[in-house]
Amino acid sequence: MRSFIARVLGVGALSGAVWAGLAVWPVAAAGDDQGVLQVDRAFLQAAAKADASALGKLLDAEFTWTDSDGKTETKAEVLKIARKPSIAGDSRAQFTEKIYGDVALVQAHNGRDNALHIWVKRPGGWRALVYQETRLLAAPPSVSPGSGKACDNPCKTVAYQPKNETELQVITAYSELETSAYTHDTANFDAHVAGEFVAASSNSNKLYDKPSRMADLARSKMEGVAPTPLTSARLYVFGETVVMLSEHVPDRGKPLHITRLWTKRNGHWVEVESYQTAVQARESKQ
Repeated sequence: MRSFIARVLGVGALSGAVWAGLAVWPVAAAGDDQGVLQVDRAFLQAAAKADASALGKLLDAEFTWTDSDGKTETKAEVLKIARKPSIAGDSRAQFTEKIYGDVALVQAHNGRDNALHIWVKRPGGWRALVYQETRLLAAPPSVSPGSGKACDNPCKTVAYQPKNETELQVITAYSELETSAYTHDTANFDAHVAGEFVAASSNSNKLYDKPSRMADLARSKMEGVAPTPLTSARLYVFGETVVMLSEHVPDRGKPLHITRLWTKRNGHWVEVESYQTAVQARESKQ
């Protein structure tokens, strides 16, 4: 598997707090790295201008756009109705970009607003597969929507039937990771999460990296990010990288639309990122 390429744009480092920095695109990059930066910039410009013609050429057939209210739309729907990205040309924003084989991950952060762009390499070039916004809470959460007392789903079983061996391995890793979070098993959590891990949730006021998430688990704190029952999922396999989109109904609060990226390292699947956006239009059953 090709190793990932990382570009941290701006100043500052990821911690338990929200990033702050400058959105400065690198002066020079090579190969796929440069190609992703170019198409991502073109995507933001086309979306900001509501240029459906230009935008349509950059979107994958399976593309979905999820706004900060959790509304998810298909490629056809996005091209019919102009959608403006929450983070585009703001000089206060910070962007990061990483490449995992035929999948590229671009993340944008500006205050409480966070946006995930997932690009996939097709025969015609890089195409956007996922655009998702997640707005953090303004203050620490008072409760953490979760899977209930037993955590049968997703710790023991999930409402998804894997279509092949790769999907089975990823779903197994996902259940094991959620079990480690539920039981506050930091050693097992460590084994299932990549070093560059990032998590953003509508139910939390923190943008998590791996150390800050493990620290909270060690203190038996969920801080708005907890295992929640999975009701449906779609997995996109690109060799040793998998994009996982899933819907969840927690024991309280709003349903969640979650996008995760998994990559295989040393024979084991690890989670790279998790963006969790609450679906504001619906309230889950209490």
